[in-house]
Amino acid sequence: MVGDSWTHKMAHVVILPLVDTPVTPNHITTLRLLTGLAACAAFAVGERSWDIAGGWLWLLSAFLDRADGELARVSGKASPWGHKYDMVADIGVTALFFLGAGIGLRGTDLGGWAILMGTLGAAGVVAAEILAEVIDNENQDTGEKAYPGFAGFDFDDVLYLFAPVVWLGWQMPFVVGAAVGAPAFALLTWYRLRRSRSVRAAA
Repeated sequence: MVGDSWTHKMAHVVILPLVDTPVTPNHITTLRLLTGLAACAAFAVGERSWDIAGGWLWLLSAFLDRADGELARVSGKASPWGHKYDMVADIGVTALFFLGAGIGLRGTDLGGWAILMGTLGAAGVVAAEILAEVIDNENQDTGEKAYPGFAGFDFDDVLYLFAPVVWLGWQMPFVVGAAVGAPAFALLTWYRLRRSRSVRAAA
């Protein structure tokens, strides 16, 4: 079954030649993790040329995040351990974007505050994604998602926009916003989890 989003459909086409090969979803997840970590390290340098390169690595990593899941579905190589590995890689790379961007802003007017803000953004991302995963797992019978997509886009397709943010030099407002917005989003996700559990208990 092909994923509903546009990027899942594109990833489906790309992974088809790999279905009957020794390549596993975990191999792609590992490549996704490595390219994501490399992108975040590039953002931490704080130089324009590194930001450009990091943006391209980030886009590749985000696409590979779709490809590993599609290969798992199509090839029948999905496994509980692979799902956990994919989740940890996703959460880690997304969180480290904000930490890397914050470190990269250390030479700006924000100074050391940039690193603290990046850390707060990263912590908020970790909490929000773990809570969203709990919601999705607990609602498997209904198919209800913590944050459903729309118009052919998954909620986390927003990750593709992170590269243009860096290319345009908008890291500062992005990191400052994430320092407040990511923890607030984690609280919202916690509230949604409580509400979801209350609805199931009442039923």
